[in-house]
Amino acid sequence: MNAQKNTIVPDVTDLTEPQLNILLTTDDDDARPVYLSGNFNQWHTQDKRYEMEKIGNGLYHYKFAADFNYPDELLYKFTKGDWSEVEIDQYGNRTENRSCRQHKGIRKEHVERWRKNWLPFRKNFLPQIQLISDEFEMPQLNKKRKIWALLPHDYDQSSEHYPVLYLQDAQNLFNENAQFGNWEIDKKLAVMSEYKIGKIIIIAVEHAEQDRIKEYNVGKTVLGVGQGKKYIRFITDTLKPFVDKKFRTKPEREHTGIGGSSMGGLVSIFSGLLYPEVYGKLMIFSPSLWVVPKIDFSGVDFSEPADTKIYLYAGGDESATMIKHVKQFKNNLLKNEFISDKMKIKLSINNEGKHNETYWSDEFPKAIEWLYFNTKD
Repeated sequence: MNAQKNTIVPDVTDLTEPQLNILLTTDDDDARPVYLSGNFNQWHTQDKRYEMEKIGNGLYHYKFAADFNYPDELLYKFTKGDWSEVEIDQYGNRTENRSCRQHKGIRKEHVERWRKNWLPFRKNFLPQIQLISDEFEMPQLNKKRKIWALLPHDYDQSSEHYPVLYLQDAQNLFNENAQFGNWEIDKKLAVMSEYKIGKIIIIAVEHAEQDRIKEYNVGKTVLGVGQGKKYIRFITDTLKPFVDKKFRTKPEREHTGIGGSSMGGLVSIFSGLLYPEVYGKLMIFSPSLWVVPKIDFSGVDFSEPADTKIYLYAGGDESATMIKHVKQFKNNLLKNEFISDKMKIKLSINNEGKHNETYWSDEFPKAIEWLYFNTKD
């Protein structure tokens, strides 16, 4: 264990139950909860069953359940909620997994620092960023568009096939010169790859600049008549078949997702509703639901596809109605008894969240992990 740097550890004689207790001290204390993540819960980072109890300043405790099934070797790490906030050493380096073989007593641990804002990240784990085309044909809209692929860092050294996520607004996803900042998904994917969370292909479609709103607007709304249905058909009928042919993808619906933020989130919702047989995962951040305050789900046919997973995020400092609309959308979707049996919806609310790339950036890895690599929730 690392030196505890004069951290005062209270008397723990009351922690003498016959099961294992972990007592954690940390020099870098803040309000975020601390979780255990390990080979006992598929390395999930926000598993409420393994949230540690804060019992003092920089002091946390966890007691394993009496019926906990210990692996031969207990491997684990401490995180503040995801891999962007995992423990690191005093120099900012990745730490090895902690190991324990005891099944009872007290185990004292110490964390020097926590990763913040996904920094530092290792460049050798950055995804391969490939420009698919500067002018990809969009026959449904009679336009052309710049489209990117972000491939796992070791794609060329592997024969593996990968799940795919189609994302809107590519200009703001990994472009360091983006006017309003970017999601930094390349850095996030690097950390996820380093920590072996899972690998995925991201297909990033640039928006239509001045026609962005029109292209993401589906049907007739308060914004007028949009081209959203044509855009969705382009992604579904033209782009996806091309991607599945060009790259080693897992083309089935259970491995295919679509997502975006704001109007990009709204068009992604309609993509899932119109083509549930294609998209089994939706990543919806701060959707512009005010555009269509009453979405009609009566025509949605979920009779054929298997379960659909929706990660739904909203910030409390975005608008006066954002959280209300998102919660109402979730409730309305689940009113249909058949649909509710088919859907898993993860609602994530950040009460301080604003309507910008910084907050969507923070949410991105949490959504990816839950949508694609979490098999329990």
